[in-house]
Amino acid sequence: MKRVTIQGIHGCYHDAAARNFFKDEEIETIPCETFPEMFNTLRNDASLYGIVAIENTIAGSILPNHELLRQSNLQIIGEYKMHISHVLAALPGDTLESITEVNSHPMALMQCEQFLQRHPHIKMVEKFDTAGSAREISEKHLAHHAAICGKYAAELYGLNILAEDIQTIKRNFTRFLIVADPATASDGASSRPQRNKASIVFTLPHTQGSLSKVLTIFTFYDINLSKIQSLPILGREWEYRFYINLTFSDYMRFKQSIDAVKPLINDFKILGEYDEFE
Repeated sequence: MKRVTIQGIHGCYHDAAARNFFKDEEIETIPCETFPEMFNTLRNDASLYGIVAIENTIAGSILPNHELLRQSNLQIIGEYKMHISHVLAALPGDTLESITEVNSHPMALMQCEQFLQRHPHIKMVEKFDTAGSAREISEKHLAHHAAICGKYAAELYGLNILAEDIQTIKRNFTRFLIVADPATASDGASSRPQRNKASIVFTLPHTQGSLSKVLTIFTFYDINLSKIQSLPILGREWEYRFYINLTFSDYMRFKQSIDAVKPLINDFKILGEYDEFE
């Protein structure tokens, strides 16, 4: 059985994403309150896997998680892109008309603002997370309370779904990365299909055209840049660290491109080579 660390409690979106990614395997998810706690748990047990949200189509990149990954010794072994669909869930017997209070994470409440505006009799109350709101209503038998959460959380905690897909922007996706200790990642490498994506990070000398030269080399080798994210380097004014996702159809051409750019960059690290999720 695979043991997978998640940020959040059982039933959260990380939990659902982990079970979807490892859908053909039996897994146990290990809840962690925060992302730093999750990375610390992974550091102390090399047999664990982890799943971490890295970007969302509405909120953008989750920048602190880029740094946590870079500073760790973990390798990305896969990715999963999940449609984030919120539901309104309550105890059996409650109806949309009987609900007086809705509980959820502030971001989820904001994402469902238009739906909630159509029901002004419902008071919005912020809670720590989506799945936690569902669990609290279930465990405390809070009648006339509803949670905005995922369908998996509602079902896990025995709540009735009063409305589905209530988020304002329907095309809301989160990209998750699956990470593991290098030894654990290596154990599963032979069973994975051909890798066609890589995540790398590096810094550049503070000279004119340094980034342009690197991008030109990747273009020459037919390597596609699916994402580029820069973060300022603390204590080094106007210098940046670049996180880049590359996709390719020829693994050897990818390796050749890396060899070609290495003389032009500093602090280079491959965060992972894995299969792009379609």
